[in-house]
Amino acid sequence: MSQRKAPGDAGRATIRDVAQRAGVSVASVSRVLSGNYPVSEELRRRVMKVVRDLDYVTNAHARSLAGGGTPTVAILINNITGAAFAHVAKGVEGAATLRGWLSLVGTTGDDPERELALVNLMRQQGVAAVVLLGGAYDYDEYQLRMARFARSLDAAGSHLVLVGRPPLEGDVPATTVDYDNEGGAYAMASHLLSAGHRRVLVLPGHQELTTAQGRLKGAQRAFEAYGVPFDPGLVRHGPYDYEHGYDAVEESLREDLDFTAVLAGTDVVAAGATQALRAAGLRVPEDVSIVGYDDIPLASQLTPQLTTVHVPYEEMGRVALRAVADRREGGSGRRKGADGDHLVLGTHVVVRNSVRPPARRAGADRGE
Repeated sequence: MSQRKAPGDAGRATIRDVAQRAGVSVASVSRVLSGNYPVSEELRRRVMKVVRDLDYVTNAHARSLAGGGTPTVAILINNITGAAFAHVAKGVEGAATLRGWLSLVGTTGDDPERELALVNLMRQQGVAAVVLLGGAYDYDEYQLRMARFARSLDAAGSHLVLVGRPPLEGDVPATTVDYDNEGGAYAMASHLLSAGHRRVLVLPGHQELTTAQGRLKGAQRAFEAYGVPFDPGLVRHGPYDYEHGYDAVEESLREDLDFTAVLAGTDVVAAGATQALRAAGLRVPEDVSIVGYDDIPLASQLTPQLTTVHVPYEEMGRVALRAVADRREGGSGRRKGADGDHLVLGTHVVVRNSVRPPARRAGADRGE
């Protein structure tokens, strides 16, 4: 009689328990359970009887690692309630569902250390891909560690996909699906300058975030192109949330800063800025114009409807998933620098009702 403990003595039955009870090899049990190999009817019945007797449950993760399970894609997002990148996640999940893949969603809480820890955890779980959404943190140690994780994922048969952030430097096995972030900010600032605005309060986002850096650079480039001095004193950094929009405008008004328009880093920031202007008795756009970035549904629900930059977030998610699927179906895939490894989608300005020429050109009473 076998000296093996009963499954209940040591926890859930394993595939080795099934093989030993059925008197066959582990490989034979695996073939029966996967259904991908021809086996005799007698073998199938014997194995399946033991499976029922032991109440054996196939380890889906182990099957995935062996290439026989359902591929899983991990979506890591800063804040699951954030509207912009929730649309990217929707695109990834929708495209994954069409292929019969599973999707997992994890939140980083705007914490680079937690983001790195989640990437490492997903690598250990053997997911088909890790999709990182949103801007990256611009410091060397973060970039180096993320590159190491990309290589570890690649070695484990997985893949890192960066969505809405710059590609990692060097020869790193990761796919980047980005959008023309700086170009969108350039176009939006140009729209304000064309309307006659010269003093623009800019709320680009956190200073160390690559997304914010690109939006600020785009705005500065537009001022340079129009030959208008850019005042760094009109830049207020902070998170992409309603509270920052409100607080930044309230503080700027309290300091009696001279501005006729607000360029917000996101539509949510623009909503907070709009409310702060109203609380101060100012009208949008009659007294102060305001523009956003993202073109989430909120933009057309505000009063007045918000002029903003449209970013194809959902399409970015679909493109990211297709890139992973194409890589898996193509075998070894492509390394960084090959055609299609860094994809950039376009942005454009959506003109609505939140911009007018300034009622009084800022600086006019100073003879500028």
